[in-house]
Amino acid sequence: MQINLTGHHVEITDSLRTYVDSKFTKLERHFDHINNVHVILNVEKLNQKAEATLHLNGTEVFATSEHTDMYAAIDSLIDKLDRQVLKHKEKMKRH
Repeated sequence: MQINLTGHHVEITDSLRTYVDSKFTKLERHFDHINNVHVILNVEKLNQKAEATLHLNGTEVFATSEHTDMYAAIDSLIDKLDRQVLKHKEKMKRH
């Protein structure tokens, strides 16, 4: 899985990159057909925003999350993506 990490108005530190990588490996355990991921971390005044697009086989999954803390925004983003990926996995099992 390839992760493209982009920062808007925020510097992507090694700790942020490591944190994002570790969180996405959790997603990969649930669904191993994730081709690549595009993550954008953005700071708008007091809000820290994290958004991601997952490219799965045959579809894309998008989620966004805002919080005052970047790490909490990433956690929330992963939870949202996890639910969508599991839903996609269930759909694929039915077909």
